[in-house]
Amino acid sequence: MIRYLTAGESHGEALVGIIEGFPSNIPFDKEFINKELNRRQKGYGRSSRMAIEKDEIQIISGINKNYTTGNPISIMIRNRGTNIDLVEVTRPRPGHGDLAGGLKYNQKGGRNVLERASARETAMRVAIGSICKLLLMEFNIHIFSHIIQIGDIKISKEIYTDIKREDLLRADESVVRILDKNAEKRIIAEIEKAKEEGDTLGGVIEVIGTNIPVGLGSYASWDRKLDGKIACSILSIPGIKGIEIGLGFSTASRLGSQVHDEIYHDEEGYYRKTNNAGGIEGGVSNGEDIIFRAVMKPIPTLKKPLKTVDMETKEQVLAQFERSDVCAVPSASIVAENMLAYILANEMKLKFGGDSIEEMKINFNNYMESLKNR
Repeated sequence: MIRYLTAGESHGEALVGIIEGFPSNIPFDKEFINKELNRRQKGYGRSSRMAIEKDEIQIISGINKNYTTGNPISIMIRNRGTNIDLVEVTRPRPGHGDLAGGLKYNQKGGRNVLERASARETAMRVAIGSICKLLLMEFNIHIFSHIIQIGDIKISKEIYTDIKREDLLRADESVVRILDKNAEKRIIAEIEKAKEEGDTLGGVIEVIGTNIPVGLGSYASWDRKLDGKIACSILSIPGIKGIEIGLGFSTASRLGSQVHDEIYHDEEGYYRKTNNAGGIEGGVSNGEDIIFRAVMKPIPTLKKPLKTVDMETKEQVLAQFERSDVCAVPSASIVAENMLAYILANEMKLKFGGDSIEEMKINFNNYMESLKNR
């Protein structure tokens, strides 16, 4: 299997990542990874820190002559926004991990907690996920995302229900990754309003994985179900509070006949005319696009702080303020893309094995050929 580990703090010297179990002989496109990191840093409503940082990876091991070697890949992203004189956070922010983390680890405040709980950590996750995207592209698997809601403003239903790949490619052209230009203007105004009021905004992300083969994941054990693995990875992103796959929560108000995707067959094999399941049935990919939506809460660091309790004096006070975004939903969509990339890359490795990409492709091609006779 492919597994990864990250380390580093928000204001530390660097973020570090190690990915193990990655096949050899995959072309390693460093510029592609840096471009993905740049995508994470963009978005209307980001903090001044994004003007400081210019995220780029440094390769430590696992790459030789621009190809993966099969050895563990280790990379580093240096922080520019470092500060050795950071003050302790004794006035924990409601909605953040300051208090719960401080109590768990017996800290006098939340500084050591927020340094790791910070969304800065997701820069390395994007880098790791980008490496996984390189593997997926060897099998023509691609992942897209766009924003369908920020605050109470949603994109038009026509765009949302009839979305095409060429449309998804345009998401990065928008500062809020919105495909609806009318909604984009209103959302920018809403972000400005929240900023002036010292408040923050959340929203809803949609992620789409295309050209997914049948058979990733398993129904055999609870912890091998593909939808469960995806949900776990997405909910681990800071600020994400919920996920729905396919029709998701709307299935509660529909009849079964309005929910389940009818099955057809032609010379190419089995297919469905609808994708209400979001590409997963019984914990297994069914060959359709994998589609899910995730909701991100408003960022808990407010310039107009909420009430809290000082951890030292136990007095009622206002929460501490740290440099923060007004809205990070566009950024979170890039993180979500790359978390899905990791899950799918790992499932491809589990399904098709192989220590090199050549061996993996042989197994994959044999499997895809065998499906034609099933």
